[in-house]
Amino acid sequence: MSETIELDQKSDPQAVKGYAFYDWAKSAFETSVTVAVLPAWYAYLFLKANGLTTTIGSIEMQGDAVWSFAVAFGTLFIAIISPSLGVIADRRRIKMWWLRILTYVGAGSTFLLAFAPLLPVDTQWIWLMVFFMLANVGLNGAGVFYNALLPHMGTDDEMDRISNLAFAYGYLGGGLLLLLHLIMVLSLTGDWVIPFVMASSGIWWYGFALVTFKLVPEPPIENEMPSLGFVSSAKLAISEIRKTLSEVQKFRTLFIYMLAYFFFIDGINSVTALGGVFGSTVLGITTVDLIVTILAIQFVAWPSALMFTSLSNGGKIPMVNLWGPNRFKIMIINGIGTKRALNVSLVGWVILCFAALSFAPLEYTDHTDYQVQIEEVDGEWFYTPHANILDTPIALVEGGDEQIWAESSLLSWGIVQQNEDISDAIIYEWAGFDDDGNAIAVSIASLTPGEIASLTESFEDTRFSISVRDTSTMVGIDHPTNLGDGVIDFIPETVRDKVWGPLQLSVGIQFLILGCAMGTLLGGSQGLARSMFGKWFLKLEVQNSLDFLVSLVKLPRSLDHYCMDS
Repeated sequence: MSETIELDQKSDPQAVKGYAFYDWAKSAFETSVTVAVLPAWYAYLFLKANGLTTTIGSIEMQGDAVWSFAVAFGTLFIAIISPSLGVIADRRRIKMWWLRILTYVGAGSTFLLAFAPLLPVDTQWIWLMVFFMLANVGLNGAGVFYNALLPHMGTDDEMDRISNLAFAYGYLGGGLLLLLHLIMVLSLTGDWVIPFVMASSGIWWYGFALVTFKLVPEPPIENEMPSLGFVSSAKLAISEIRKTLSEVQKFRTLFIYMLAYFFFIDGINSVTALGGVFGSTVLGITTVDLIVTILAIQFVAWPSALMFTSLSNGGKIPMVNLWGPNRFKIMIINGIGTKRALNVSLVGWVILCFAALSFAPLEYTDHTDYQVQIEEVDGEWFYTPHANILDTPIALVEGGDEQIWAESSLLSWGIVQQNEDISDAIIYEWAGFDDDGNAIAVSIASLTPGEIASLTESFEDTRFSISVRDTSTMVGIDHPTNLGDGVIDFIPETVRDKVWGPLQLSVGIQFLILGCAMGTLLGGSQGLARSMFGKWFLKLEVQNSLDFLVSLVKLPRSLDHYCMDS
């Protein structure tokens, strides 16, 4: 293997393999951490510490809003420093050096997420938010230099194949690790399992990135400049930005493409970054359902990324044969080109994003669906908690709204009990569980019709639900099955009544179906968009004039996250 890679030179298989393995490495963070496990863990710790909302400064925010702002801040930080990083990388042969440094930041921060349980309960969610933000800084910063390597990896005709191959590696690698994590979550018990998922994801990212560092050489640079400090490079970056803006007409088509890329690729990234925490905090999807969905997406996106290469450049595509004796057959097609293939994925994304408006947890129809279940048996009254109520604990804020409600409305009936693990405060938790965490029926005092009405009505302004068998039920206003009365809430309500309800498809299944549909577009759309930029680079050979445009790619995602929360 040569020490450098020339532009528009036929690819080196070993270098391409090393390039693809970085996608394999970082996918551990993008799947197991960002989308599958960490959102549910963060949501659990946030709700446990604060309830549904917390106040930061003078602003009251829900957990998913705080999460989104953290992601937005990290992304905005990278967008601000990217011009300086770009100037340094394009004037000195240190792309691989920066890729290493930012990988250390990202993988190291991911590993440190595992240490949250060592902190007090009310600060664990803050630890997760801070180190998740730092891990995102490492991921997005490394992505600037990783994507900048693509034009050096092969010829113009090879861009689609190399870019989509890397995404296929990423989805396959992330899927394999996520499968291991799913097996652990389902088969093992103990407080160490989730922290182990975090730590192993950081180790996976760092370990397989070493393959990239070994096989991918530093690209050559003509007229390499002397080493500059950050302040000097920032001043140089400003001058380059001015130069770029003065030459916009020279690169008009590319500038328009970059604007389109803003909305396209970062719209996709916003869906993947926020989908998990939205599912956990808003839809009430369980950790297992979330992991299963992300796992399915990985194994759907992996072959789909390769099929988009065939759609673009021509080649073999497996097809389902509904009428012939063989259920599957291979069809050889002529490529439609990168741009048209990208347009196909764009249409698909628009349709699926609107389809996501239809997510709706099914209304409860059976007594055993409710979180708090009260019933009379042979003249004796019993309370039984739903097994999943442990995933939505009463907020551990002494004097907070939920603790006051628990003490005034639930304690006298034995529905809650004092948390014996907390000695310096009186904190209440759900009763009705044995030492192994299994739900059990608890005998409670007799209830009069008036007391039943008072108890059920106390749930109205909460995020919980209660059923008194054959008497009354109540679903709190902030419960996931309560869709609200917003401007577009008629959409999920209508789809739930006409589709999800009659078919009895839970919100977990809904999430899985739409996730698999999105998986068919994920790898191909991202790979082709990155490939098209690589082709422009090879055609124009003007990266130094485009540093500003490339760095701006990071801005839309931070704006996306801010606007979604606002």
